[in-house]
Amino acid sequence: MKITNRLSPPTVTFHGAAQSVSGSMHLIESGPYRFLLDCGLFRGPREVSRIRNARFPFDPKTIDAVFLSHAHVDHCGNLPNLFRQGFSGPVYCTPATRDLIAVMLADSARVQQNESYPSIGTTSHSSRYRSQPLFDYGDVEETIANCIGVDLDLPFNVNKDVQIRFLEAGHILGSAIILVNLLDGDREYRITFSGDIGRRGVPYLRDPVALPAADLIICESTYGGKVHDTLDVMAMKMADLVNRTVDRGGKLLIPAFSLGRTHIVLHYLRVWMASGRFPTLPIYIDSPLAHQIDNVCKANQHCLAAEVEQIPCQWIESTDEAVLGLLDQGPCIIIASGGMCEGGRIVQHLKHHIDDPRSSIVLVSYQAPDSLGAQLLRHVPTARFHGRSWNKWIEVAQINGFSGHADQNDFEALLGGAVQGTGQVRLVHGELPRMNALAKQLREMGFANVKAPFENEKIRVSIGDAIECEGVEFP
Repeated sequence: MKITNRLSPPTVTFHGAAQSVSGSMHLIESGPYRFLLDCGLFRGPREVSRIRNARFPFDPKTIDAVFLSHAHVDHCGNLPNLFRQGFSGPVYCTPATRDLIAVMLADSARVQQNESYPSIGTTSHSSRYRSQPLFDYGDVEETIANCIGVDLDLPFNVNKDVQIRFLEAGHILGSAIILVNLLDGDREYRITFSGDIGRRGVPYLRDPVALPAADLIICESTYGGKVHDTLDVMAMKMADLVNRTVDRGGKLLIPAFSLGRTHIVLHYLRVWMASGRFPTLPIYIDSPLAHQIDNVCKANQHCLAAEVEQIPCQWIESTDEAVLGLLDQGPCIIIASGGMCEGGRIVQHLKHHIDDPRSSIVLVSYQAPDSLGAQLLRHVPTARFHGRSWNKWIEVAQINGFSGHADQNDFEALLGGAVQGTGQVRLVHGELPRMNALAKQLREMGFANVKAPFENEKIRVSIGDAIECEGVEFP
């Protein structure tokens, strides 16, 4: 890259996913330039989320561009609001991510509109929680119109002093590790942003690549210190559960998030059926959003692993009619939206099957402590949702290997080559116990400067310390 005018030493401010797993958003400032790494929605208590997502901690008009890692809403979901408040620059992402956020952001606009204008009969008590949508379909259209697709492994000059490159992250379709090179006279500063890193050796998505050394590595830490089930263990657990459910004449429910989890679960159900691990059963998918995403996956098949035998599945469009129709169906598998069972179409299926001892539900996603999914995992006879308690006679199981996030072994393999030549490591997108575990692992690998930034903490992209506050120094 040709060296031009001198820039000030760059800084990064961590405005989201700092000691939490929500609202990824990090501000890079270098001389006259200001860039965002991601622009995600914060998820938390309703009123806190409403205020935090509505107000940016900077003037959106001053942002030159956004570098987007992938299409999950906690990474991209507040982009239309950024445009609504005056941002007018480009959003750089992979072509597949651009296709996916068109679907994801339109669905988010629909949900916000429905929540802001509830149907007739809504009580006055619930009306106090109504708020204006953060954005509408027009803002989504403006966002997509300003997305610039950049292919993987292709250096891209944002301007004469800034270059980016996307590398395969292996988390979901289109996800990318982002490399940012910033010129400062005769010095080139390097930032590596992991986004969300996927697992190795789970051949539906491509394997993530190793993270390059950098002056600053910003790394997710969702499953620091944890080890996922292997594919063989996952297959064994799923086969045992499916066979027991079939023997009882029941149905298997699988709550799954529409983007990422639904398709990888469907992929491996087909693999295991085709290999004879368990009987070939009818598969129903009850998620209109996942159906739209399926069309994007087909259009970007070159980004995924080779297709296996296409055991058919049936997409369910209409809710009540479909649920009632499946009641008379024999043993089958129903994948429905709502990975933590807090909302989505899985709730309707639970209402009809939670008290059926012949049936099973397998949880394939992280379950937040206060979620309905976490209730189901507790060894208690009932679960409470939709304003009442339900007998929990359905068999409940959990398989954790479907995660799209790197585990302890993946972090060691993907970061090991970056020890030499890396200045600082800052851990984001994780709870403190997981950050603590990953920091300990990274220190043992040889990384000397590993911290967890506080929200809104600013650091220099150098070997030096933070310039506003110290972050968490892990033991």
